[in-house]
Amino acid sequence: MATPPPGSTEGPLHRSTSPATPHAPPSPAPAEGRLLKKMRVLREQYAHQAGSALFWASQVLAGTEGQNPADVMAFSQCLYQDGQFQRAAFALTSRGLERTHLRACYLTAKCYFRAQDAEEAKLCLDQGHQLILNARHQLNQANPPPELRQSLSSIYLLKGQILASLDNRILAAEAFKEALSLDVHCSEAFQAVIQHQIFTADEERELLKSMPFSEQCGQPDDEEFVSFLYRIQLKKYDQPADLVIPDKFKSLRTNTEIQVHQAERHFYNCDYNQCFKITSSLMSLDPYNGNCLPIHVSCLIELEKSNDLFHLAHKLVDLFPEWAGAWFAVGTYYYLVGKHEFARRYLSKATHLDRVYGPAWLAYGHSFALESEHDQAMAAYFKACQLMKGCHLPLLYIGVEYGLTNNAKLAERFFTQALDIAPQDPFVLHELGVTAFQNNSFPEAEKYFLQALAQMKQVNGSIMSSKWEPLLNNLGHCARKLGKFDDALNFHQLALVLQPMSASTFSAIGFVHSLKGDLLEAEEAFHKALGIRRDDSFSTSMLNNVIEQMISDEPTFSDRNSQSVDLSTTNATTPGNNTSSFDVDMADASANSD
Repeated sequence: MATPPPGSTEGPLHRSTSPATPHAPPSPAPAEGRLLKKMRVLREQYAHQAGSALFWASQVLAGTEGQNPADVMAFSQCLYQDGQFQRAAFALTSRGLERTHLRACYLTAKCYFRAQDAEEAKLCLDQGHQLILNARHQLNQANPPPELRQSLSSIYLLKGQILASLDNRILAAEAFKEALSLDVHCSEAFQAVIQHQIFTADEERELLKSMPFSEQCGQPDDEEFVSFLYRIQLKKYDQPADLVIPDKFKSLRTNTEIQVHQAERHFYNCDYNQCFKITSSLMSLDPYNGNCLPIHVSCLIELEKSNDLFHLAHKLVDLFPEWAGAWFAVGTYYYLVGKHEFARRYLSKATHLDRVYGPAWLAYGHSFALESEHDQAMAAYFKACQLMKGCHLPLLYIGVEYGLTNNAKLAERFFTQALDIAPQDPFVLHELGVTAFQNNSFPEAEKYFLQALAQMKQVNGSIMSSKWEPLLNNLGHCARKLGKFDDALNFHQLALVLQPMSASTFSAIGFVHSLKGDLLEAEEAFHKALGIRRDDSFSTSMLNNVIEQMISDEPTFSDRNSQSVDLSTTNATTPGNNTSSFDVDMADASANSD
């Protein structure tokens, strides 16, 4: 029996709301009737024991010769709970019950879906369309059965799951919306929309506004409570401090799901240390929480905790071999340690198990991007973008790949779209700065770089990760282009604090000193650059120029009377670094004083 993924839930399988069959089964003898009644009670009593419930259900089925639809459906329900999906579906379809009873239609489709036969599941629901219409008509009549609304909502939830697995995202989204309009308490439908990021942020807000809380929740407090639980899931790009729990719901402050949303906000605000602190605490209390695990794994990647990721990934695979998230963790471990072929193998397995698992597609693209396989990386990122309309990350990485292929206009377009979703994301701001720099819009580039730096300082204070060394260097390059030589030196010195053995940073420092006329300092910086990277052609050329000036007493070096010197992009954002950097290079000329 396959183990469902952590956090997964089964929808309710409600009693049939269809009219009884025209030909009722013959009445049993009194003794038989008493035994059948007893066995039906046992079947219900042992519902928590799949094998025992199935045993008594089969006795009831034999006692009624399979003529009672309710007993057949109960028997199939027991088979379903025991993981015998095809057998359960056959028990219903062989008697044609999926065409006459709403509950049987739902259960049959669910059995096919769990048996990995989504096409047959969809066909079953399509054939039961008239049953669904009749039930909806009955719902609008006076005094409908109390469970009918939930039954219909469960059917639309299942329909959405089936369509999503078939990559029909548009119709899946409509089915999930219909499930929520029928029953606002169908949280699984809401989470399917939010966690898979089917909608944009605006569409998510419109969905929340359209849900009939006041009609279905009864008391105002109930309405406020349910809407609050849904609302906090929408604003993952807000500041963590903005998540305020009303005093009347103070018991929620220790709620696991609330803490997961808090961790998610820290993650999307690039505060990986605080996010990791929260997820680690949650994992100690609830180690297999399906909502927390993807965020925790992402933190392990960002913080480069490969050993922790290794142990977690293999534990998950052992426990949940049919869960895409487990194989995602394994794939990301191999990605983190640089074994990209193995990473793609396991990430591909994750996407095979769950075709709408966006994080696996993103990581799949990363493994190609780090090997400069731009076409394959773009294909994976576009797939992730299709699956995660409400997430800025696919747009960011698509823009990066366009930048690497020298298509600056398309790169800027995707960066701008990413910024619309995540206006405070420092990675997006930094990439927009890179694009502006390449377009020689140096004041605009400086503006974006400074915004990215301010955002990072707001999150991390005075402590910055070494991955942000390129941002500081790029600020130095912008300052140099704008004639702010002292500011340029300050930024390059700060970059050296993060990456002390960076040849390109020493080259940039030497270049600024040469522009200022500080030839001794320039000579020293170029010597340090060559000590780290002997084949640095720019530093070699510039060192020769500086020495010649010192010997001949020529005028101070400047871009106007020097060899053609500029800064060219050598490596843009990579998934493991998420920052773009410029190396000093003997590229096409552009004078600083211009």
